[in-house]
Amino acid sequence: MDGTVLGEIVTQRRIALNAAKARKPLDQVQQAAELRHERRDFAGALSARGLQIIAELKQASPSRGVIRKEYRCREIAQSYEAGGAAALSVLTEEHNFHGSLTDLIEARDATGLPVLRKDFILDEYQVYESVAAGADALLLIVAALAERDLRALIELCQHLKIATLVEAHTERELEQAVQGGAQIVGINNRDLKSLKVDIETSFRLRPMIPEACLAVSESGIKTPDDLRRLTMAGFNAALIGESLLVAEDTGRELAQLIEAAKAPAATRG
Repeated sequence: MDGTVLGEIVTQRRIALNAAKARKPLDQVQQAAELRHERRDFAGALSARGLQIIAELKQASPSRGVIRKEYRCREIAQSYEAGGAAALSVLTEEHNFHGSLTDLIEARDATGLPVLRKDFILDEYQVYESVAAGADALLLIVAALAERDLRALIELCQHLKIATLVEAHTERELEQAVQGGAQIVGINNRDLKSLKVDIETSFRLRPMIPEACLAVSESGIKTPDDLRRLTMAGFNAALIGESLLVAEDTGRELAQLIEAAKAPAATRG
């Protein structure tokens, strides 16, 4: 990862993680996580019939900069729920995405949807931190983790009763995800090293995902035709962010996208 955007972000994340550990030791975070009892079923939400939408909340990204100047997590989360989202994804990384755990807490408090913490998770500390903050699922990026660490983090999440969305964007990474015990596999159409997006990555890798796993396509999904193609390819869910967040009314944009995807491709106007 040296010299890549992902490598730079992981380095920044490690610095932030060390600072967090200095402020609040691991045992305190573990105690906070143990106090939580309620969970929302992220995997169940994605298992419903048809292609489910994980709607994403993020204020900025490395590839685009600031996406939405007026960023109100509660309002956006509520609009996504009204628009038909099955689950939410909340960016909590500070430097590149302008996110925070407070964003996750606010989004979850505002809705009844399960919430994925999307971040660069490298350590068990962040897993306990996520559980304490109310995350129902956690993103694990294969490219950012050693195989042993990936397996350990998946097992810890299972023990703490939250789901994992294990993200890959190459054949080798997908193999590592499955071997590591992933039950929900995400195919990221954005190469995290170059930031280039190619939705064909999802269609190329989909046959490699075992039938027992839920399949999620991430990044670059914009049109009703994209959703139709993902449905035909056997995906359970699509994670959509920027194309919704640039709209004035995020919920209406989502609802219209879902409705338009139901129409046969031949009748598109």
